[in-house]
Amino acid sequence: MQFPYPVRHRVPLFLAPMAGVSEPPFRRLCRSFGADVVVSEFLSSEGLRRGVKSVHDGAYFTPQERPIGIQLYGADPAAMAEAAELVSYHYAPDFIDINFGCPVKKVVRRNGGSGCLKDLALVQQIIRAVKQAADRPVTVKIRSGWDESTRQPVEIALRCRDAGALAVTLHPRTRAQLYTGRAAWDEIAAVKAAVDIPVVGNGDIKTGEDAYRMWQQTGCDGVMIARGSFGNPWIFQQARDRLDGRAPRPMPGVAERFAVALQHARLQLEIQGDERRTAVEFRKHLGWYTRGLPQAAALRRRLHQIESMSEIERVFRDYLEPLQAVG
Repeated sequence: MQFPYPVRHRVPLFLAPMAGVSEPPFRRLCRSFGADVVVSEFLSSEGLRRGVKSVHDGAYFTPQERPIGIQLYGADPAAMAEAAELVSYHYAPDFIDINFGCPVKKVVRRNGGSGCLKDLALVQQIIRAVKQAADRPVTVKIRSGWDESTRQPVEIALRCRDAGALAVTLHPRTRAQLYTGRAAWDEIAAVKAAVDIPVVGNGDIKTGEDAYRMWQQTGCDGVMIARGSFGNPWIFQQARDRLDGRAPRPMPGVAERFAVALQHARLQLEIQGDERRTAVEFRKHLGWYTRGLPQAAALRRRLHQIESMSEIERVFRDYLEPLQAVG
């Protein structure tokens, strides 16, 4: 299937939209490690139309990130249309993605995100309104339904296509499941068989091998990686290796892992320009980059107290010195 924006590979890899994670520095990093397409954090249509600075800041991206989609959420077709028009004009992403999948309570309590799946007529109204307002491709991200009684991923995808969506990403869990249980990859295959637009699979991709297995099992047109990328941009390289028929590259050593973590932190500092803020906000990423290392708990305790780039470097140096001495 033809994606409505340029992609480099037959089966492109996507970085998922994730609040507080898929910000410009991480998007740039993942692109450099092989992500074909990235998507912004999901942005409130109401916040955009009202000119809320923090929401508009979330629409910022750099040229290195293209192709990029800006993802919007909301339950009011008029507000979604206005936000789409604003985003198209002021930020010019390669596409606009509509979030019908977020399960977070503060979003769905106003029927945004996966809350919209309780009313498929509303889903279609939103897609049509956004498509009419935006002068660029419109795609959607969905779940399989609100709960088991409304679990109908094929019907949801067909309704989205009929309303004008040019690609659909399915996370095959219901909103009620949140992130529990296993993602039902067979539903991705069913949607792929039912619609004539590109289908991107999402859910339970923790390794490059998982991305390959999803593609093999479902025939999806692309694979979206979410939590498996936390502290692990190498997952895109490993997934690309498997999709291209190569053995996956091994996980990096500790020194390389720390070097990439510092690169990520410096990218964030470059954009924010506030060293203490960057260091404090980056603590969560440092926790992810150090998962699985010997004495990781003690290392994380030190990293969760840092307030400057130099402190990150010192903690990493202290950890590496004994290892290098042994080597």
